[in-house]
Amino acid sequence: MIEPLNNVYPTSEAREMEMSSSKTVQQLRAEWITSENFRRYGQVIFPDKDGRLFDAEDAQLVLDKGIPRFYIMQLQRTGQKFRSITRHVQCTQCLGSLEGKDWFIAVCPPNNNVDEPAMEDLAAFRIPGNCFIKLEVGTWHAGPLFEHEVVNFYNLELNNTNEVDHFTHDFLKSHNLEFEMV
Repeated sequence: MIEPLNNVYPTSEAREMEMSSSKTVQQLRAEWITSENFRRYGQVIFPDKDGRLFDAEDAQLVLDKGIPRFYIMQLQRTGQKFRSITRHVQCTQCLGSLEGKDWFIAVCPPNNNVDEPAMEDLAAFRIPGNCFIKLEVGTWHAGPLFEHEVVNFYNLELNNTNEVDHFTHDFLKSHNLEFEMV
């Protein structure tokens, strides 16, 4: 603990620096994603022949609470560590990389009756660049994470998701914990 100097207590920034200097880094083994191992969190959509009729293997989207937004976001190298996780409770979200680059995501299943993720259910996945994922409504997620210099991702969500439907849990603040995907 930082001791007060002349009865002046440490600022919140100083307390956060102290906490982060003694944080625990927990490794999280990332599995290659499959439709089966990702089912609790959403769907994986792999390439398929054109002309196939719509069925349960197609992304089952929930975008009826606003205007859908489909865009390409460009991200710089993020690394494979994270300390916070986010969820959206009004819509599904689809993410996929362009240019065939693989990437990582950590997820926790949706439980919209609880305001924080169940750490015992936290899982990590490695996603090849030839598919995309659809996160179920309320699925907690950290990522996209990657070691490439730059990756362009397409993102499908609602136009105001990041303003009105963006709930984040900070593991560093709650458990003094950071995760690293390996």
